[in-house]
Amino acid sequence: MSVSWWIWAVLMLAIAAMLAVDLFLHRDNHVVGFREAAVWSGIWIAAGLLFGVVLWVWQGGDVAGTYYAGYLIEKALSIDNVFVFALIFTSFAVPAAFQHKVLFWGVIGALVFRLVFIFVGAELLETFFWTAYVFGAFLVWTGYKMAFRHGEQTPPERNPVVRLVRRIVPTDPAFHGDRFFTRVDGKRVATLLFVVLIAVEATDLIFAVDSVAAILAITTSTFIVWTANAFAILGLRSLYFCLAGLLRRFVHLHYGLAVLLAFAGVKLILSETPVGKLPIPVTLGVIVVTIAVSIAWSLRSTRGTAPEGS
Repeated sequence: MSVSWWIWAVLMLAIAAMLAVDLFLHRDNHVVGFREAAVWSGIWIAAGLLFGVVLWVWQGGDVAGTYYAGYLIEKALSIDNVFVFALIFTSFAVPAAFQHKVLFWGVIGALVFRLVFIFVGAELLETFFWTAYVFGAFLVWTGYKMAFRHGEQTPPERNPVVRLVRRIVPTDPAFHGDRFFTRVDGKRVATLLFVVLIAVEATDLIFAVDSVAAILAITTSTFIVWTANAFAILGLRSLYFCLAGLLRRFVHLHYGLAVLLAFAGVKLILSETPVGKLPIPVTLGVIVVTIAVSIAWSLRSTRGTAPEGS
């Protein structure tokens, strides 16, 4: 799918405008409640679904179906991000009022980094056919690790990137309101909130490799892959505040996400065999059924369990 540069420009401006509105409405660093998060989640999900409708009218059902498949798999994988963000915020004892700001700038970084990953990954798949086998095997292995080694988490403060930043950038081990940088004894230093932001960005880089590779298993159209990523990521902040208190009920969700990653890996490998690419309706069906079953299984297993903070 070839897209003119001006369409990319219009899309970038539209996303920038939405982010600017979001930033303006949350400029007071208030604690985001469930109701507000649910409203914003609805807005971002509606925007993502509406873009699919635009693609349907503009490019037809096949392209729109491909976008929706990528959007759904990215949205599902982003739930795992929420688990890790909760771990980071708890580990660093981040005040609730500042969490939205960290996630906002984390999303900005995620959009930029994933754009780079998408163009590099798509170019590799188009140029070297064998990279499909490499990416496919990587996704299958990632799915295995998620299913059977999901509890193995590295504490955020031990993240190599975070430790490197603390060595390079003078850091004050305390929060100074919502500031990422401040002055201590006349010297400009990073605050603990900046370290948290780096932890979030470093974590998302790891998740980006999985999610971008998973969507590239569906299509190598950079426009479709990036828009699916972008519209799913835009709602990540509100999704976090919606689900933060319910995370412990999703005890089996990682199995569903593992199945999706392994499915994407197999699909990518098959695309370079006589089998070819699987039909989009099949892909959509597998994604929807897997997510629904893993969530229903989780909720049934934790029936009667009170949400966190209740």
